[in-house]
Amino acid sequence: MSSAIRVIVGNTDEGAAAELRAFLLGIENVKIVAEVDEPAMLEHALKQFPAEVLLLHLDPNPEAVMAVAAPLVEQHKDSLAVIAMTEKRDAEMVVKAMRAGMREFLWKPFNPEQLTEIILRVGSESRARKSEAGSTSGKLITVVGTVGGVGATTLATNLAVELAQLEGGEANSRPLKQVAIVDLDFRFGQVATLLDAQPTYTIAELCESAEQIDADMVEKAMLKHPTGAHVLARPSNFAQAENITAAHCAGVLSVLQEHYQYVIVDGPSRFDGAARAVFDMADVNLLVLQLLVPSVRNTDRIMQEFKQTGYNMDRVKLVCNRCGRDAGYLEPSDVETILSRKIDWFLPDDWKTSSMAVNMGQSLFSHAPKSKLRQVYRQIAIAIGPGEDGEADGDASDSGKKGLLSFFSSGQKS
Repeated sequence: MSSAIRVIVGNTDEGAAAELRAFLLGIENVKIVAEVDEPAMLEHALKQFPAEVLLLHLDPNPEAVMAVAAPLVEQHKDSLAVIAMTEKRDAEMVVKAMRAGMREFLWKPFNPEQLTEIILRVGSESRARKSEAGSTSGKLITVVGTVGGVGATTLATNLAVELAQLEGGEANSRPLKQVAIVDLDFRFGQVATLLDAQPTYTIAELCESAEQIDADMVEKAMLKHPTGAHVLARPSNFAQAENITAAHCAGVLSVLQEHYQYVIVDGPSRFDGAARAVFDMADVNLLVLQLLVPSVRNTDRIMQEFKQTGYNMDRVKLVCNRCGRDAGYLEPSDVETILSRKIDWFLPDDWKTSSMAVNMGQSLFSHAPKSKLRQVYRQIAIAIGPGEDGEADGDASDSGKKGLLSFFSSGQKS
């Protein structure tokens, strides 16, 4: 299960959005599942996105936000920890907030460590209550290719199958729904093809009613593959792809996390609004690269974008594909120097075995279980699967924890 605390952010101050978002993304074990910039949309977000914490930035108009938020806080106080912040020192507003059920109320500026401690504490308490009630959240893992044809879809598909096998074990004792794989390449995705699957329904059908997805709809939409992985395929046609928004995509993934222990996402393939929403929600982001200049350059660009927007870089893993060729490839050590970090996994070059499996619509678990490539797929699954949190050793990034404008006390170290 995912150990991350899910946060919905309510903030109408556009000027504060970037710094608040960067701060939250930099906190270990915290992820943003939704950002709401209009109070009227809070109710919609609370219904669509399961979360442990609602963080409300009340400024610049605390009274207007509180008028909308107070009844929602009272309605969700048993399942959601609410934290409010404002620079307006109004004792009456604090009393109203506490009576509604808010856990914490902060006056700006304050020490950033204070907000971090509060989010982790009340979020953990909220998650514990949900766990006692039988509500859990699965781990979301994205697999992103740094250039076309780098092997991201092959990795995502095989990773889903390997996780399903780890969960099932030899006794095949896993519950019916454990691992889902979702194709986010809405136009040219090939997840279903790689598993020789013929889905009746796709992600487009779920997105049509993303606000009201229930267990029956999930059961109907997911194709149950013999390997144990459940497939949510790309839309059947281009017209359907055009109608999928970032909110639709995030809503579907949030619901799937309530039904599956692991949700593997092939993509996103573009850095747009939908991609940012998915990256925010992810517990682990796997970047797939090759020892080629275009791929390394794109990897560096993606990582710089993550850093600049405050992502905790411990959630980003590097997977180098097709290693072992001698003709003109870069040296791994040189690539690691350029990227200023180690590559987490190296996939051996076994083009013949891999391409044959693709053409036959089989995972390597089925087609070549003893191959070296399949063994590395399994290693990755073990590393991010049962009993692991999917995070690398090393210091957590403190990006976004210093120099934040009006929220925090000036001159204090985080």
